[in-house]
Amino acid sequence: MKIKKVIETKLHALQPQFLEVINESHKHNVPVGSESHFKVTIVSSEFNGKKLLARHRMVNTLLAEELAHSIHALYLHTMTIEEWFEKSGTVNNSPPCLGGSTAK
Repeated sequence: MKIKKVIETKLHALQPQFLEVINESHKHNVPVGSESHFKVTIVSSEFNGKKLLARHRMVNTLLAEELAHSIHALYLHTMTIEEWFEKSGTVNNSPPCLGGSTAK
């Protein structure tokens, strides 16, 4: 199964009202077709009353296997429904690639 699909499947445990998983590997110095860099936007009432670090830990726990073996970078946007509406359903772009091991 593709990593993107695995991420989506596992994050459904948080009962998201909105979930978007974008493979951004093509923006990095990796082979064509790689699945190693992802941007995840997830909106869930499971995040109500939780600070950002706790939300990220919830996601990271669900994706522990993939983070250990497949995912190199995970850019997370974890929001409550209210936060999502306050931002009008928009999130920031991922930071630019700095070249990883090829940076000088």
